[in-house]
Amino acid sequence: MNRAAHSDLLFERRGTAGLVALNRPHALNAVTGAMVRALAHQLAEWEVDAAVTRVILAANGGRAFSAGGDLRALYDLGRAGRYDEALKFFREEYALNTQIKRYRKPYVALIDGIVMGGGVGISVHGSHRVAGDKFVFAMPEVGIGFFPDVGGTWFLPRLPGELGTYCALTGERLAASDAVAAGVATHRVDSGRFPELLEALCGAIPVDAVLAAFAQTPGEGPVMAERGRVEDILAGLDATAAGGADAAFASAAAALMRTKSPTSLKLALAQMRRGRALDFVECMRTEFRIVSRVVHGHDVYEGIRAVIIDKDQSPRWQPSTLEGVSAPEVERHFAPLARELELP
Repeated sequence: MNRAAHSDLLFERRGTAGLVALNRPHALNAVTGAMVRALAHQLAEWEVDAAVTRVILAANGGRAFSAGGDLRALYDLGRAGRYDEALKFFREEYALNTQIKRYRKPYVALIDGIVMGGGVGISVHGSHRVAGDKFVFAMPEVGIGFFPDVGGTWFLPRLPGELGTYCALTGERLAASDAVAAGVATHRVDSGRFPELLEALCGAIPVDAVLAAFAQTPGEGPVMAERGRVEDILAGLDATAAGGADAAFASAAAALMRTKSPTSLKLALAQMRRGRALDFVECMRTEFRIVSRVVHGHDVYEGIRAVIIDKDQSPRWQPSTLEGVSAPEVERHFAPLARELELP
């Protein structure tokens, strides 16, 4: 059985597996609202189909597994003042992230390319994430005036040490070795073996046994090797936030992030600190509270303009400094909504 949603997302039944292929390579497989709705519908069908014992998510196009969400659509809706339509996308996307997190069957993402933002949201919450040679993970949202959503409030604070917070604040990229060591990916497999792995996963052998047979030792990556330095940087930032004596060191650390939106940096740090104590659903509701305020703001549209629309890479943030973002301004993004996120 084959079915397509505007051909951006392809579904197929093969053996015991339900196969999903991201098929929007011209846009680096960025996730649209139509793709979110189609995937949610198909996953619900397969979850109750006894003939489907596992779901496999892959991507066509080579360079990117999925480079994020459809930022151009968000920009156009926001600039037109169509905020409710923009928020409808996030309601549906966050519900899909939760559906994947709770999925009752093995959900295997075969990731051999860039995986960022919205692409992370449809992969990292699944039971198995396989990193190929071209695997590159990042949550770079603070660079476009946004924040690490799609469940980043949940999974980033649960990476080793302060690694998740560091990724949230810097947009640091993790290659396959770092990703496996950190737990972003569960297995490392050579790209050349992906076709063979896909066929094996469509058989009757349990998913864990198949992946164990294909997995290789990932080795240590450069970021995990520097974990101590990462934790020093975050300790310095916390000292600055508290007005401590380490302000000089912390300001040097903050210089690493000087190109990022100051509002986004403070939101992301607050997210990471709160996320450790929240369950998954509370994390997703927190993110919807934040995005419900962000879409009415300035920086996300300025960031998308600078990176995606005009490509001048020179965003003019408002406020332009960390000092200009007050604690009450951060706090209001986390306040309850009249209509909270509803999850299945």
